[in-house]
Amino acid sequence: MRVIHRSAAIDPEDDEPSAPRERVLATQVDVADSFGSQARGLMFRRSVPEEYALMFRFEEADSRSLHMLFVPFAIDAVWLVDGEVTKVKRLRPWIGLGWGTADTVIELPAGAAEDVEPGDSVEIVE
Repeated sequence: MRVIHRSAAIDPEDDEPSAPRERVLATQVDVADSFGSQARGLMFRRSVPEEYALMFRFEEADSRSLHMLFVPFAIDAVWLVDGEVTKVKRLRPWIGLGWGTADTVIELPAGAAEDVEPGDSVEIVE
């Protein structure tokens, strides 16, 4: 699986959409598909590889929260509804908190989602 980001860039000269830029955010994707794996998330890991993502899928869009308790490294979190980015936030080690509306949440190494913005699209490709 891969996580692909497509920007919803606007050309500043004419305020028209420009050709979307595409970038691979992750090539090693784990899916937290059980209650236990969703509750554990990235807790108790020392680090994650640069090309790594942990994905949480839900049946419907709702308010989804993340915490960094027992996570000793920073991450970028991306909240999605139907593949569209609704929020992006860098979460600090141990004390970070974040929430947003999503049917999918993706956790990435810090810096991986630096150019991802609300309105962009993120697709998980099998």
